[in-house]
Amino acid sequence: MSAYPETKLTRALRGGEFPVIVSLARHDLDLAKAAVGAGAFALKVHLNAYHRATGTTFGSFAEERPFYEKLATLGMPLLVMAGQEQVPSAEEMDALADLGFEGFNIYFSDMQPHLLQSKLRPMPALGEKSTDEDLKKILEIPGVMMEASVAAFADYGKPLDETDLARYRDITTRAGIPVIAPSQKRFTAADMPKLKAAGIAAPLLGVIVTGTTPESMEAAVRPIVEAARA
Repeated sequence: MSAYPETKLTRALRGGEFPVIVSLARHDLDLAKAAVGAGAFALKVHLNAYHRATGTTFGSFAEERPFYEKLATLGMPLLVMAGQEQVPSAEEMDALADLGFEGFNIYFSDMQPHLLQSKLRPMPALGEKSTDEDLKKILEIPGVMMEASVAAFADYGKPLDETDLARYRDITTRAGIPVIAPSQKRFTAADMPKLKAAGIAAPLLGVIVTGTTPESMEAAVRPIVEAARA
């Protein structure tokens, strides 16, 4: 399937609006509401995954569905990290679409063919060890967008530097499609014009930036949203 609908989020990604996406550190509705209140444009959640930055394990679709049903009531654009070794079935991908999810993310090395037959737009991630051939294969996927999750785990939480920006610039130049940058580095409001200049379509703020409480979420996200809109 390649005829994915154009949505408020995809138009923002293509149109240079630089929408701020927030990845929830845990599946907590108050945390999601804090992100929305601070100006997040879209929210991302996880399935079937161990999240290295937090040490959190996210369960199967059946386990996480009750939270997703609550999240859907917020009316926000929703993305899902679909898993690692285990991924949703075709039926579960359809159920995610029915709940209002519009895109899925997974490391390209974990991609399974049936995921590309779903209603969710693919947004595979380049990883630290991804190759030029991986990028080429990603760009062959119809309707694809992409995440550049390319920092070394040892560098998580460090300030964004010129080496990171140069790598983003190289990826976005070669990709020619919207590229989302996750906050493996500790993104700040001052980094937003730098990411824009490197061709990034959107920052994805995770726990390294947002922390794990509604209060830390609000404090971190609001100034970044303001800088992203400037």
